[in-house]
Amino acid sequence: MKEELTILKKGHHQALEKLYNEYRSSFLQFAKKYDLDDDTLIDIYQDAFIALREHAINGKLDSIKSTVKTYLFSIGKYKIYDHIRQQKKTVSYENTIEHKETSTIEEVFEEPQLTPEQQLLRQHFNRLGKRCQEVLTLFYYRGLTIDEITQNLGYENKNVVKSQKSRCLKSLKELIKNPRPHGT
Repeated sequence: MKEELTILKKGHHQALEKLYNEYRSSFLQFAKKYDLDDDTLIDIYQDAFIALREHAINGKLDSIKSTVKTYLFSIGKYKIYDHIRQQKKTVSYENTIEHKETSTIEEVFEEPQLTPEQQLLRQHFNRLGKRCQEVLTLFYYRGLTIDEITQNLGYENKNVVKSQKSRCLKSLKELIKNPRPHGT
């Protein structure tokens, strides 16, 4: 693993290309289960590899407990989730208009109405600290495991993530139960 980190940090073009190709086919095989086309998966892999290299150069990989390959796949999985989430948000304009032939353009582009509970959750979630928002989003919205969050956010071990998640959830529940004016 130390050799891989050195290549990622200071590697010459040939060494980087060799490392890139070493994991490419297994990543593409792994990513097939997400039912995305090959071009998209290749783009995602390239972005993930670039992010991996940037993390190595910035020292974020110096103390990881997993292999470089596992870390790379985790980055790739994040990027796949982001891509899928973006695809779900991007509804075909033509289909939307056809469905709403009698609607005005403003109605077509309205944001979905949130229930009062969802509005309350959003309001208080935004008052949590950045790290809490990140942990809760990764766990509940993206569906990552505690181990994946531990690895990706660079926590010491999964018990730290468990307690962080628990504290953040408790804080969020407390904010919802006992709202106090913003800024106090």
